[in-house]
This record gives sequence, structure tokens and C-alpha cells, in this order.
Amino acid sequence: MARNLQQYLKENTYPGRGILLGRCAHGKHAVIAYFIMGRSTNSRNRIFVEDGDGIRTEAFDPSKMEDPSLIIYAPVRVRGKDTIVTNGDQTDTVYDLMGEGKSFAQALKTRTFEPDSPNYTPRISGLVSLRDGDFEYKLSILKSNSGDPSGTRRFTFTYDTPVNGTGHIIHTYESDGDPLPSFLGEPREVAIDCGIDEFTDLVWNALNEDNKVSLFVRYINVEDGSFETRIVNKNQ
Repeated sequence: MARNLQQYLKENTYPGRGILLGRCAHGKHAVIAYFIMGRSTNSRNRIFVEDGDGIRTEAFDPSKMEDPSLIIYAPVRVRGKDTIVTNGDQTDTVYDLMGEGKSFAQALKTRTFEPDSPNYTPRISGLVSLRDGDFEYKLSILKSNSGDPSGTRRFTFTYDTPVNGTGHIIHTYESDGDPLPSFLGEPREVAIDCGIDEFTDLVWNALNEDNKVSLFVRYINVEDGSFETRIVNKNQ
């Protein structure tokens, strides 16, 4: 049974970065949400900005930017009928290698978790693919072996028959902690039972007030590929 998304997010003060993919209640739209959170000043000093059909992160106050290597990237890019969303620069890896005929999983095989010891933050990625008036979606997580960086655990989940009003969410951390514990198990099934504006407000308001940074939401018409996008930034 699908969980209540608002309650699920409110119960976790620090899921980190998260991707939610699914289908709206009336079935006409594929739904994408991507949010980022932060505990450090550097992580919180970010905003989402539109970049073509996708988005990128940038520093809200460039003078306060410290290390941009893991926080400045393009979370969302579009290649034809495929929309790629990730929590790092593996967006570009997937975009480029899919252009060479590689699959989503094959592209991510070239990457691993983030080198931010001792957290070894997982790389989470998603793909929405429009096909013949419908769509499918995939979610992936690349993480360390329970904090051991000597190997990578790779998981890809495919949802080829998206259910009306249902989505799946994956995020980098199971909860707050030190070091931060990686997400466990399969993506969690959640309900999506509203339009884009209500959904955007629901997700944004459910995220922890102190830690949330930015939110991207997109509803894609599965018949013609047109889309609506919402971006919310805590830093205005």
C-alpha cells in the first residue's frame, strides 16, 4: 500500500537529496520531484535555476562558496523522450553515454558513490522514458558496502507499468546521523493524488524547515511530451 508522502517526509529530518518518480492520479502525467537539503553552510548556499529543458545548481552567494565539486551540477537533463534526474554530475554521464547507445544501467556502471568520507554519499539517479503514449521509469542507487569504500553496491529498479496516483521515492540517507547512514532497501511507494501546484506545496512544506534547500517538480504529459515545471528555493 502506498504511503502518505507528506507524513513520510515529515518523519525524517534529513533524508538528504531525494528523487521521486511516478504517475499522477488521473494518469495523464509522469511526475518527477527532486529535492536537496543541507547541514553545512556550503550545502545550504545553493539554488536551482532553469537550464534549457533541465536545471542546474548554482551558488546563491558566490562569495560564500567553498568546495563546488559535489554541490554544483546539472540535476536534470532531457535527451529526446528521456528525462534524467540525479543527485550529482552523473547526470552528464548518463546523458552522454545514452547518446552513444548505452543503457541507463550501463552508464551508471562507470560511476560509484561520492568520495566524501566517512559518509560515502550514495549516487541516486532516475530516468523517465516516454514510449508510445505512455512511459516507464527507473531508479538507481550506487552506495558503499555498509560504509566500506572498497566496493560498490549497485541497484536499479524498473517500473514499466506505472500505476495511477502512485510513485516511488529514493533518497541518499536513511536518516540524520554522523556518519550519515545510506538509504536502505527498495524505493518506497508513495501516493501522488494531486496536481502540480498542490503537489509542490505538499513536498516543500513536508521537508524539514532547517535543512531544506531547493525543490524541482515536473509534470510531463505522456501523450505529447509537453511539461510544466515548478522550482522552489529557500534562498530568494
